[in-house]
Amino acid sequence: MIATQRPLPPPSPLPLAPSSTVLPSTVPENAPEHCPGVESTLAGKADACEGCPNQSVCAEGPKGPDPDLPLIRERMKSVKRKVLVLSGKGGVGKSTFSAGLSWALAADEECQTGIMDIDICGPSIPLLMGLSSSTIHTSSSGWSPAYALDNLAVMSIGFLLPSNSDAVIWRGPKKNGLIKQFLKDVEWGDLDYMIVDTPPGTSDEHLSIVQYMKETGIDGAVLVTTPQEVALQDVRKEIDFCRKVGIPILGLVENMSGFVCPNCKGESQIFVPTTGGAEAMGKELGIEVLGKVPLDPRIGMTCDQGMSFLDEYPDSPATSAYLDIVQRIREILGDE
Repeated sequence: MIATQRPLPPPSPLPLAPSSTVLPSTVPENAPEHCPGVESTLAGKADACEGCPNQSVCAEGPKGPDPDLPLIRERMKSVKRKVLVLSGKGGVGKSTFSAGLSWALAADEECQTGIMDIDICGPSIPLLMGLSSSTIHTSSSGWSPAYALDNLAVMSIGFLLPSNSDAVIWRGPKKNGLIKQFLKDVEWGDLDYMIVDTPPGTSDEHLSIVQYMKETGIDGAVLVTTPQEVALQDVRKEIDFCRKVGIPILGLVENMSGFVCPNCKGESQIFVPTTGGAEAMGKELGIEVLGKVPLDPRIGMTCDQGMSFLDEYPDSPATSAYLDIVQRIREILGDE
């Protein structure tokens, strides 16, 4: 019997939903209809609480909003622009792109840049930024980030591990606690841009960063994909996540978009965009494609060595793509 490939169904529309349907609620799932919420001063004491299985816990627990939110808000006052780098799919080059974006921004010596790595279980940023042997220093005013350049601050859990082969085996609450520390305890100083490198998916780390930064404002998200449909279908989920929690989408970046020969500069398709790639998805969903970064084997080499690919190979088509993407992000944010 010969197997035949069925045509791919069109992607489902992505409705805009209120953030309250995604962000953690202060009302337990098994609470009565008029529950005041666990943060309310009436928690466990209101008439609606009678008969609720959570009544005694709510009555004894701490009240009010998270006391660390004002501290986060104070730290983030000095950060002008906060940009998340997201993708539902692993292995599409989010960390590589985050590092390249940071190097490109910091190429302007007047631009104070920071990169925060919230990929708790798979931190790549220390290696990519040439800071594998760096450690974090603490003082009475907080944690001092490591610096790849005088104007490029870096923070990652990788700096806190005994070795780069140590596994981080944490559940959600510990991840959330560390992300909170990165926001409220790190001395970021005055930054023009903070790039937040995230893990794949739409889980604890993503919800935490949105919840903790919602009052200080997230300027937007850049979604990274590769041309093939197996990556695009997960990026659609990430787009849905952004729309539900209210994160502005700055645009899409198609990474590994063709292969450029370092010698002849000829380009060929390695990952064939069978469904049209980021371009087709962007048109379908009304999202701009910020740019396409071609494969260049020297990107991997410079990443392993912790060097800036843009500085080492300024004539590469990939370098031109990075610089064009940075320019477009600046324009969208009104910084040009």
